Amino acid sequence: MSLKKVHDKQPENFSFNEDSLRKADEILKRYPTENKKSAVMPLLYLAQRQNENWIPLAAMKYIANYLSMPYISVYEVATFYTMYNLAPVGKHFIQVCTTTPCLIRGADKIVKLCKEKISPNENEISKNGTCSWIEVECLGACVSAPMMQVNEDYYEDLNEKDTLKILDSLMKDKPLKPGSFRGRKNTSPEKIQSDGEKHA
Repeated sequence: MSLKKVHDKQPENFSFNEDSLRKADEILKRYPTENKKSAVMPLLYLAQRQNENWIPLAAMKYIANYLSMPYISVYEVATFYTMYNLAPVGKHFIQVCTTTPCLIRGADKIVKLCKEKISPNENEISKNGTCSWIEVECLGACVSAPMMQVNEDYYEDLNEKDTLKILDSLMKDKPLKPGSFRGRKNTSPEKIQSDGEKHA
């Protein structure tokens, strides 16, 4: 997305909605009053969740006022960590793990499907505005490779057929249930029945 398009999408104002305000108050209770600026990271995350997965400049200014800290300090945190999106990414933000365990088990095929179904380039929102994708390093689910993260949910033990179903569901804004697509619970090992048939 070009810098001009990002600028065009910047809202003039931002404020926490009722649910975010309640959560922000709960977060602040974890910190001493004199150190409330330490809550800047979880509050940035709240703003991102409220604003369809990205943090506008107005939200950073709002959080700076909320925590009585300089705006530049909030901006420095938001621009340092890759977990914060500073431009629109769509309602469903797909992160495809391409670290070695996932790559060995077919992550490159998942990337290819993302290019075909969503957009040819990373960080480019689909034509219908619902999704974007990006390659990332290890998401900590190596035993369930290959996998991808969609917003806060993990989709694991993927193959091309299941990935295609997931991407189609996201494009239609009707996401499939996350989890293992081999039916495993947590990181349980694959079992082998007496007849040799494998199942989760």
